[in-house]
Amino acid sequence: MRGAGLTPYGRIATRLAAWLAPPYTARFYLSRMNPLGYIDPTAIIYHNNLRLGKHIFIADRVVLRQAPRGGLLEIGDNVHILRDTIVAMGGGENGRVKIGANTFIQPRCQIMAYKGPIRIGRGVQMAANCACYSYDHSFAPGERIGNQPIRTKGGIIIDDDAWLGFGVIVLDGVRIGKGAVVGAGSVVTRDIPDAAIAVGNPARVIKMRSELAYQSPHEKE
Repeated sequence: MRGAGLTPYGRIATRLAAWLAPPYTARFYLSRMNPLGYIDPTAIIYHNNLRLGKHIFIADRVVLRQAPRGGLLEIGDNVHILRDTIVAMGGGENGRVKIGANTFIQPRCQIMAYKGPIRIGRGVQMAANCACYSYDHSFAPGERIGNQPIRTKGGIIIDDDAWLGFGVIVLDGVRIGKGAVVGAGSVVTRDIPDAAIAVGNPARVIKMRSELAYQSPHEKE
């Protein structure tokens, strides 16, 4: 792993290191052996405006793709992106993605920044099968939707330390606040305040985290 990186030699070095390592998340330790981190040899990196932090972990079959005229992709220190996740951007310089340090993105997520930016803060936890779309299609009558341009309401912000449960969908033009929790299967169509708990389709705030009473395990006996 001392020779790891995105150069042809670095990809070969990573493949050799992975060949002797246990599979999947058991390879996390490889990302700590070199500031360049671990990028699985099967990951597809197709991007000419890429900033990678230290000790990142990019798992097998992850796709980082820049479509024509796509903007910056910035991945912070110690970010983990697990298998089959797709991060794609296009539609101009505003089609960009920033993922803050220590964020953990579980398998099969889709982060699609076309037209509008997507900013994911520090320490965010994103469960499997989540999706973020910072755009939608125009759908004026009298013309095929597929022929109409895409549009954005300004992009998506998922702020520091937020937690998205399994299968959450985040649509364009919303902010999920710091420390907020979004329940599994929810569809976020409007802002979620800091430290709120939201569930449903569309997602609605049902409680604030400050309202949760802590009960010691000893009190249950």
